[in-house]
Amino acid sequence: MEPDKMDENDWKYHGEGNKSLVVSHVLLPKVLRLLKYPAEDSENPPQTTKQAFRQIQNIVDFSSNVMSSLLGDKFIHSGEVVKLPLEFVRQLSIKVQHQRPAWRCDKVMDIYSGCALCLPNLTSPALHQPSHAAPLCIEIKPKCGFLPSSKHVSKDIKTKVCRFCMHQHYKVANGKWKRRSLYCPLDLFSGNRQRMHFAIRHLIEEPQNNFKIFKDAQCIYSSKEGADDSLDLTSLLHHLRPYFLYGNARINSHMTNKVVLNDFIQVLVNILLSTGGGDGGVVMDRRGEGRSFCDASPFNRERIQHGSQGLPTSSVLSRILQTQMLDSLDIEGLFPLYHRVEQHLLDFPKERCRLQIDGPYNEAFLQKLQKCPTEDDGSVDYAVTRVHQYRVAMTAKDCSIMITLVPSDEEEEDKDGLSTQKRIRDFLLSRPPAFSYSVSILDLDPKPFDSIPRQLRLDQKIVSGYLRTGGGSALPKSTPSPPAPGPEDCTLLFHPV
Repeated sequence: MEPDKMDENDWKYHGEGNKSLVVSHVLLPKVLRLLKYPAEDSENPPQTTKQAFRQIQNIVDFSSNVMSSLLGDKFIHSGEVVKLPLEFVRQLSIKVQHQRPAWRCDKVMDIYSGCALCLPNLTSPALHQPSHAAPLCIEIKPKCGFLPSSKHVSKDIKTKVCRFCMHQHYKVANGKWKRRSLYCPLDLFSGNRQRMHFAIRHLIEEPQNNFKIFKDAQCIYSSKEGADDSLDLTSLLHHLRPYFLYGNARINSHMTNKVVLNDFIQVLVNILLSTGGGDGGVVMDRRGEGRSFCDASPFNRERIQHGSQGLPTSSVLSRILQTQMLDSLDIEGLFPLYHRVEQHLLDFPKERCRLQIDGPYNEAFLQKLQKCPTEDDGSVDYAVTRVHQYRVAMTAKDCSIMITLVPSDEEEEDKDGLSTQKRIRDFLLSRPPAFSYSVSILDLDPKPFDSIPRQLRLDQKIVSGYLRTGGGSALPKSTPSPPAPGPEDCTLLFHPV
């Protein structure tokens, strides 16, 4: 990108989160991620250009130096900080304003610093060839995949019902969502195909902020906060159907919507369990933990048939789960350590730099995380390292997985060095298509040190709200997906990217 040739008409609104807004280029597979401020600060930006640049550089450094090492660099796209002409940013802000959801407009785009994060547009992958069907991109925000077992947990319910399922009650009670989702992260992270299939099916039925589908760089399936309109699953299946019409038995009129949905889910399960050529034989067994079942999940665990109860250690879900489990104390056990650090900083404010409270997120920061002693020696250094571990775990609990699927001919030779075909077992009824696929992990910003008191308050509200409303007694019951056919039926060809 050449700054002097930037034109706001070359960019379009792509989406936004709580802290940033994203625009995508209409021709190039690139996105720009710009910071957002509270609307009341629109005339008086809360930070200088130098501070804004440092904030975005911290995101890049945290992703490339810390999360990349923990999650695997093959999954990470850290991007780079870019400086943009201020007039371009102002015109861009005006252009996208009418496309923004009303409930996001309590914040405005940063038009003062000219700083942005430039990243690849994973919904418009470079591996797409015009002769093939448009890429399908599936974004999953899996959330926390384990139950806490810390001795510091004060409410027993937290060791039985996962945070996501309890949070659903809180969100519905506060009007954020009209209906509770029956998705449970522990089912997805179980490594058991039946439970994973069940979890993804419920993500599709009630996606909320946890599931989106893009086709040819356009979002075709998602939820809106507070909206009461039902999702058009029929329209989604109409989009999906052409990707699964293979084999003599798969004639359009004979292929039911149920079969299309089942095939689609099985493809996602296979990719999430894929090791991408890694140590596929090693499985992280979770049966001994006692933390792999949530009492609020409507999945009937008695219906589990074949399949292991664990994840291949180099799979994307396993890497995320291991990083999440850096939170070994729970917020209740972590908060006294945070308070120790906070008090130390009040007495010695210049120590904030040495303790790397606001970065830099470099090799030294990572080494401190990995060498933290198990026993508390009463020092501020021990406390701050535990706080940093918790912050990293929180990032992993809030990350997103982007799966990009591009249909391809299994016979054709890949021009980009992707000729190694990986055979992954699938459960389809006849010869399935071959896909090129890639898996990426997004939303890897460092969580602010000062957000920990708010995290404790939210945890207390979620738990007390769940106990007050009767929790699981009000949860709608459901039946698990039918058992998947055995692995001997057929195979699905993938070209991992």
